[in-house]
Amino acid sequence: MLTRYPVYSRHAMIASSQPLAVSAGLWALHHGGNFIDAAIAVSAVLCVVEPWASQLGGDAFAVLYEASTGQTRAFNGSGNAPRKASRSHFPQGIPLRGLASATVPGLVDCWFTLHERYGTIAISKLLEPAIEYAQNGFPVSAYKQRRWSMVPAETGAERLLNALIQRETPPKTGEVIRCEDLAWTLNEIALDGRHAFYEGEVLNRLIAYSREHGGLFEPEDFRDHRTEILEPLKVAYRGFEVHGQPPVSQGIILLEALKIVGQANLKAMTPPERAHLMIEAIKCAFADRWATLGDPAFVSNPAEQLLSDEFAAQRFQSIDPAQTQKIPAAVSINDHDTTYFCVADREGNAISFIQSVFHGFGCGVAAEGTGVLFNNRMCGFSLDPASPNVLEPRKRPIHTLNAYLVTHNGQLAFVGGTPGGDIQVQSNLQILSHLIDRGLDPQSAIEQPRWAWQPESGVAPSAGRLLIENAPTGDSITDALRALEHDVYEVPFGQHPSAVQIIQRLPEGGYAGGSDPRTEGQVSGF
Repeated sequence: MLTRYPVYSRHAMIASSQPLAVSAGLWALHHGGNFIDAAIAVSAVLCVVEPWASQLGGDAFAVLYEASTGQTRAFNGSGNAPRKASRSHFPQGIPLRGLASATVPGLVDCWFTLHERYGTIAISKLLEPAIEYAQNGFPVSAYKQRRWSMVPAETGAERLLNALIQRETPPKTGEVIRCEDLAWTLNEIALDGRHAFYEGEVLNRLIAYSREHGGLFEPEDFRDHRTEILEPLKVAYRGFEVHGQPPVSQGIILLEALKIVGQANLKAMTPPERAHLMIEAIKCAFADRWATLGDPAFVSNPAEQLLSDEFAAQRFQSIDPAQTQKIPAAVSINDHDTTYFCVADREGNAISFIQSVFHGFGCGVAAEGTGVLFNNRMCGFSLDPASPNVLEPRKRPIHTLNAYLVTHNGQLAFVGGTPGGDIQVQSNLQILSHLIDRGLDPQSAIEQPRWAWQPESGVAPSAGRLLIENAPTGDSITDALRALEHDVYEVPFGQHPSAVQIIQRLPEGGYAGGSDPRTEGQVSGF
C-alpha cells in the first residue's frame, strides 16, 4: 500500500529531498523563470538547509532536455585535484577528513554555466530564497535534528558547527538556525557573480583559510576551473532512450547494466529471477568501471566498448542464472550524503540535477568567515599506480554522482535520480525497470522494496553482500536469493539508503511525479 499517491500537475513540477527547496523552485517558476532558473534556486536552498549532503564547496552533475530542439546535454560540474596533490603527499592514504581531502568545488561554476545558456532571471534574484534562509533562519525538522547530530568529530565538531551555523551544539527540532557567514558568501556571489567565488573576495578568504589549515589549494586551482558540457551517454531500452552521465561520472554503470538486462524479458521473470539478473549485471558493470574508468583527460574513455552490443552480449552470457558470481572489488563507498532533485517546466524542458560534498559534511571543514563547507572528493581516487583512477595533480576522481533522463521517440518521458553513493546506479536500474518493464507510476515505482549490492573491498574475488528491504506484503525474495548463494541481510522496509525523486511527462501533456518517503522530500507542481 502506498504511503503517498503520485502528484499530477499541468504546467510544471519539482521533486526534491527538501520541501523548502521545492518551494524556492516553484517561486522561481511563478516569477517567470524556466527549468534552469528553478534548478538554481532549488540548488542554492539545499546548500543552506542540507549542508551534510551538499554545499558551495561541493560538486554537481546534470542532464537536461531542451524541448524546442529535443536535444539533451550533460554538465559535469566536478573539480580537479589541486596542483599540489600527488600520491607522495599521502603516504598513509588519503584522509577521510581535513582540507587535504578536498578537490576544487564545482557547484557554483555549474550554476553560472547553466544560467549563461538557459537562464532568464538574474542569479542575484534566484539566490534570494537561499539568502533569506541563511540570513534570517529556518526551523529544524526532526529529520534534520538527527543529521545535525552526526557532525563529524575528527576535525572538531564544535568548530564546524560554529563555522556553519554560529553555534557549538547541534540544533534541536523546531529551533531556528541561521547561517550568517554563508549568507555573506551568497550575497557576494549575487553581487559579483562567478568572479566572487573563483577569483574575488570569497576566493581570497578560502585560500587564506586553506593555507592556514593544511589545505592544498592555490588561487589558480579555482581560477582555471570550468564546467564541462558534454553529449550524454545513451542506450536504447525497450523502445526508450536512457541518457546518462559520461565519465568522470560512473553513470556508465547504469547504462551498461541496462544493456545487459535488456537482453532478457524481465517482465516475464519471477521477482527473485529478475533481482538476480539485475544484481549480476550491476556486478559486471562495477568490475568494468574499476578496471577501466578514469578521467578522460588522462586515460582512454571505455564508454564505446562497454556500451557496445557485442560486449553486452558477452556479459549477459557470462551470468549464471543458478548462481551468483564473485568479482574482485575496489574500495567502495556506499555513502548517501548527496542531494538529488529534478525540475520540469511549462515548455517541456527538464533537468536532472545531483550535488554533493561526498561523505556526510564532506571533509568536515568549513572556512570560517565564509560558511563554505568543503567536499572530501579526493577520497574517490585510488593510490594504486595501476588504476586508471589513480591520483594525479589536476586530475578529477571518478564520481559516484550520476543523473539520468529518459526520452521516447525524441520526447521527454522520465527524469529521475537518487543520492546513495555506489547505490545510486543500483537504485536507478531498479526504478527504470519498474517504470518501463512494469509500467508503474512514479510513486508506485519509488515505493517498491529495493536491494543494494555492497562489495567486500580488499577481499579477492567475492560475491559481496546484498541488502534487501523487507517487503511490506511479506513476499520476501530472500530465501530464493540465498539459494543462489547471495549473502543476504534484511532491513526493515523504508531503510534502503537512497531517496528517489521522479517526474514523468504525460502523453497528453502535464506531469506526474513521485518523491521517496525514505526521506522528507516532496514533489509539487502547478
